[in-house]
Amino acid sequence: MLGVISAQAQHKVISFFDEMGTARIKTEEFSQAHDTIVSVDHRIDDVIWARYVYRIIDMRYKQNFPLYFPTKSDDADYRNLFKVIADAVIDGMPIYEKNMETIKPDFKQEPLSKEMIPMMFMADDPTADYSDDPTHFDIESSDAMLIHYDSVNDVLSGHFYRFEPIVRNQLKYLIQEVVFFDKHTSRLHTKIMGIAPLQSDLITTRDNSDIMGSLRESIMFWIPFDKLRPYIAMQYAIPSRNEVRRVTYDEFFQKRLFSSYIVGEGNMYNRWIPDYAKQPEDIKKEQERIAAELLNFEQDLWEY
Repeated sequence: MLGVISAQAQHKVISFFDEMGTARIKTEEFSQAHDTIVSVDHRIDDVIWARYVYRIIDMRYKQNFPLYFPTKSDDADYRNLFKVIADAVIDGMPIYEKNMETIKPDFKQEPLSKEMIPMMFMADDPTADYSDDPTHFDIESSDAMLIHYDSVNDVLSGHFYRFEPIVRNQLKYLIQEVVFFDKHTSRLHTKIMGIAPLQSDLITTRDNSDIMGSLRESIMFWIPFDKLRPYIAMQYAIPSRNEVRRVTYDEFFQKRLFSSYIVGEGNMYNRWIPDYAKQPEDIKKEQERIAAELLNFEQDLWEY
């Protein structure tokens, strides 16, 4: 009898409507969402095959809209992914400088200092001439930084009154992930290791003959994905057509609800797809080849 009473006491029934009769979309359980972050500890001896893959998440794909909207910084209920990242950096999340020689992140170096962080969030080059680019949103040099550093108090603060024109240029993310086979679980796993916001205007305004060069320049900074997870686990993605079906950004990534395309893989030549495939049809063939190899590897492990 005591066991039944104890079990009933642990289950708190929460009404969908509050005392005012309005829908309670944000439930009380959400305050404990940080406890739902699960990380499986894969033993190194159990991983018998692994492969690095680099993908771009384009915000213009309809499936990725929940990561892009809202584009305003003052929404009371929702923040887009870029706003979550900016708030996390202000809170102390480490970010790492890009490497101009390669696209790969280097998380073994020291993270960027607070003094350098505001420069990473400067979406525009005040000295550049964008007059020939009708899609570019001009930002005055004094307002070009979303994050300011107070050297007296050694703290970072956000200045988001020009957030909307800046985030319109932030249309893509580059992710580094590892696909690996764990013999203990007998299945293929995929883990995102790093994510980097891209300044899309730097990709489109350069010569198309140097796609990889423009991609390197467009990287703002790299973030270890595990350092970002506690922040994205506490933020719901904006719902589409169903206010009840809500997922956090962490669930959005872990369930792989986003759409992406492959731009490179780990290989002995240290080449990316645009390095050797120049025509759109050739690039698509290479992307499909890599995706098919990843799928076939797991399928070929079993006999039917």
